[in-house]
Amino acid sequence: MNGRRFFLLFCLVVLATGCARGGTYALYLRYDPVKELSSLQQKLGATMGLTPFKDNRPEKSLIGVYRPLGGKPYYFTSQPFPLEKALWEAISQTLSQKGIKVVPRPEWGGDPDSLGNVETDSIMNLEIKQFWSEANASLFTPRILTRVSFVIHLGVKKEGRVFTRKVDLEKEMSFPIWEWDREQMARTVNQVLATVFDEFFSNPY
Repeated sequence: MNGRRFFLLFCLVVLATGCARGGTYALYLRYDPVKELSSLQQKLGATMGLTPFKDNRPEKSLIGVYRPLGGKPYYFTSQPFPLEKALWEAISQTLSQKGIKVVPRPEWGGDPDSLGNVETDSIMNLEIKQFWSEANASLFTPRILTRVSFVIHLGVKKEGRVFTRKVDLEKEMSFPIWEWDREQMARTVNQVLATVFDEFFSNPY
């Protein structure tokens, strides 16, 4: 590619991606399992208590950013908002679809001795340590880098135990710049959620 054609391509890409006004937009978060999760009821029981999730990130209002080649960046929040509510509803919906009755529960300290007082077969809470997705435009191989870090506490009454697992995942995905839209970011984030929670619910303890 000669210099003139490269310059024209550069101008077209900047026009396509850099004229955006930026702003803040909502990404609809969901958990669509890829794995079968066939043993879910056997492991967790017919009923699960879900306590309010905790967001321990320093910055709680945003979950990502897209920086075009020119113009202002796009920032993203979760839908539903805030993030802990979005993740709670995503997990609750999937568990319900798998035949597990989800019961909202108040705060739970994670003490194994308290499981005898829990009315459900199992109980779970989740701490959000990190949740961020960042995309930076480039002429050839734009990438979305997503990092998540959770601490999941799962109490299982029949086992008489509380299982704690720290989950850290970093995933980078590339995409053609002409295919960029806000749904691209949402698809990427939701794929990461499917990877994380499929792994957890396939082998919760």
